[in-house]
Amino acid sequence: MTNTQTFTLSNGMRVVCAPSPTDIAYIGIAIDAGTRDEQPWESGMAHFTEHMTFKGTTRLSSLQIINRMESVGGDLNAFTGKEETVYYCTTPAEHYARALKLLLDITLDSTYPQREMEKEVEVIIDEIESYNDSPSELIFDEFESIIFKGNALGRNILGDAELLRELNSEAMQHFVSRLYQPQRMVLFVYGRVDADALLRTAERHIAGLPQREPAAMLPPKRLTPTTERRQEVLRRSKDTHQTHVLVGTRCCGQRDKDHLPLFFLNNLLGGPGMNARLNLALRERNALVYTTESSLLSYTDTGVWSAYFGCDAHDVKRCLRLVNRELQRLCESPLSERQLAAAKRQLKGQLMVSNDNFESVAIGMGKRMLHYGTIQDRQQLFERIDALDARQLQDVAQRTFAPDALTTLVYE
Repeated sequence: MTNTQTFTLSNGMRVVCAPSPTDIAYIGIAIDAGTRDEQPWESGMAHFTEHMTFKGTTRLSSLQIINRMESVGGDLNAFTGKEETVYYCTTPAEHYARALKLLLDITLDSTYPQREMEKEVEVIIDEIESYNDSPSELIFDEFESIIFKGNALGRNILGDAELLRELNSEAMQHFVSRLYQPQRMVLFVYGRVDADALLRTAERHIAGLPQREPAAMLPPKRLTPTTERRQEVLRRSKDTHQTHVLVGTRCCGQRDKDHLPLFFLNNLLGGPGMNARLNLALRERNALVYTTESSLLSYTDTGVWSAYFGCDAHDVKRCLRLVNRELQRLCESPLSERQLAAAKRQLKGQLMVSNDNFESVAIGMGKRMLHYGTIQDRQQLFERIDALDARQLQDVAQRTFAPDALTTLVYE
């Protein structure tokens, strides 16, 4: 990303600022605090904290927070992941300072009142129940809980309803003081914003905010070995019209040398293109499914690769055979020069198109700086894609898609 500037504020918060081609500014704060950072008794705390961060600061009420960006046509939002929580605004660039101050207020000065927690917990429990009514989404969470059994990565982001009702303001304040430290945050800005003016505004604003006592240094996130894999078929009775099936395995993390080859293979198998191999095999040629896809979920040190489809109950075995056949094709036969060149061209084109989603670009920039301390240069990424060879891809396929290491989860 050209012309990107990085800084560190006086309180230790890192800043990454990049120009965009529009008059809209995308500004946010990514925090190294996700589901993975919860203690067992804090299940759902990261997500609950995200909700409560909008419920008032020492200077702003929840209604003022809601109206702050809406009143100028902007938008304030947030999400919680397994490894991070992200708060972000989309606003006309002329109002970026308003967004900056608001984000600093809510992440560094929220009060987390008990009375609001008691109301908001019911909203989250409704969210959990709504999610439980969607088997095509729920199956992915349960699959992770199986793959990462015994590890915090297997914990559901939304948490457990009973535990959530036991959480109080004191527990949330402890969670925040431990993890919402400026040194664990990245302020990211993607827009036509003067970086020097942004830094001056940020420094003036944080000077008026209460300074948190530095927390004890937390140990690095526990590495999760990718070797603990075994073949397993699990069935759940869900009384659904359609049978939902997920096949997958634990795999390499974002930092691993195999990550890019596996990302490439995943796109070839079940990426967004209608010509993805699983879509051609299951839908276009055989009309067995409406939806099939594969996904690569990458964390800093580990990941999950999976293939999903939903079909009629009597077609499950046939669909599984077709999925396994596509996986074995990649394991047994290296891609031809023509296939490899076409797949590289398609992936690079898709990445270029995805850069038109400026909000996604901004959030990705913030998350990458948070976890890896770098900004991804598109040209360098394309050079790495061009350098992939058929033998390397086949080796990664053989290690990842080995039949005796695939777990299958069926909702029927």
